[in-house]
Amino acid sequence: MKPASKLLMLAALAIPSSADAQGSKVSSAPELARQIDALKPGQWVWAPAIATSGPVMIYVDLSKQIALVYRNGIRIGASTISSGKDGHETPTGVFTILQKDANHRSSVYNNAPMPFQQRLTWDGVALHAGGLPGYPESHGCVHLPYEFARALFAITNLGITVIVQGSAADHVRTSENSLLAPFDAKGQPAPVMPLTGEAYRWTPEAAPQGPLTIIVSKLDQRIVVLRNGMEIGRSVAQIKDDDPGSHVINLVIRDGKPHWVYVGLPGHGDEDGHEVDEAILNRVRMPRRFYELVRDTLKPGATILVTNSRVGAKPLERLTIMDAVVPQP
Repeated sequence: MKPASKLLMLAALAIPSSADAQGSKVSSAPELARQIDALKPGQWVWAPAIATSGPVMIYVDLSKQIALVYRNGIRIGASTISSGKDGHETPTGVFTILQKDANHRSSVYNNAPMPFQQRLTWDGVALHAGGLPGYPESHGCVHLPYEFARALFAITNLGITVIVQGSAADHVRTSENSLLAPFDAKGQPAPVMPLTGEAYRWTPEAAPQGPLTIIVSKLDQRIVVLRNGMEIGRSVAQIKDDDPGSHVINLVIRDGKPHWVYVGLPGHGDEDGHEVDEAILNRVRMPRRFYELVRDTLKPGATILVTNSRVGAKPLERLTIMDAVVPQP
C-alpha cells in the first residue's frame, strides 16, 4: 500500500479509546485544512508531506477550540481541541515543550491516562490525547484526538514553541485561514506583508540557511518562499490552473540532473514519484528576476506546495507581469 493511502486510511479511523477521537474523512487533507471552521469535534487533518523538515511550531486558539501545527512556516496539521473549563482555564502565552511522555498518567487526577503528553508548565498544563465533547471540559490541559496527538508527538522535540491565545468563553468561528504561521519558531509574531506596488520582494538574509519551501497560491496569485520557517521572498504570479486540489512537488536528482517529482498526498496518491509534466510548469509565470533568484537558491529536497489556500494577499489584488518567465527544473 502506498504511504498516501495509509495516511488517508489513518485519517478516516474512529479510535475507540478514552480519547474519544475520530479522524476526518476527506479526500485530501490540505483541502480540509483550508476549512478549519467546518471541523467537527474530534476531527483533524494531518499532511506532513507538505513540509518534511524545518522548525515546528504549535498554535492553539482557545476562541476557536483548534490547534494548528506548522513546520517550516507552513501549516501541516489542524485539529479540534478541548481546553480548560470554567475554573480551570488553560493559560495563554508563549510556552515551550518541557517534557514528553507517551504513556503519562496524572499525579493529580486519580492516575488518569494522558497519552502522548507534552508538558507546557510544571504545574500540570500539557497537550495530550483526551476527551473532545465539542466544548472546554479539561482541567487546564489541551485535549487532542488520539491519533493526532500520536502524530504530533512523533515530530516534536523538547523546547519547541507552543503559542496559546484567545478565550474559550468567546467562541469564534471565522478566520482568514492563511497557510502561513502567525508566529515564528521563537514565538515572535510573524506578520504577513503583502506586496504594495512592487512585483516581488527578496530578502534571503532573513534566513540564510535551512530547508526551502515554495508556496504557489492559485487563489491569491502569489508565490511565497520560506526558508527555515521564515519568509525570504514573495512575488506576484500568473497561475492558470483550475484544479481545486493541493499538490506537493520535490526537487530530486535523477541521472545527475534536477527533476521535479510529485509527492503523493491523500487523494493524489497516484501522483507519487511521477515527474512533473512541462505543460504543468507552463501554467505558472512570474517576474524573470524573481525566478532567477529562486532558481539560484534551489537545492535537492526543496519543496513546492501548489494550493488554493491564501498566503496573505489582499483579495482580487493583481499586478501585471511585464517580463515574465516560465519556470524550468
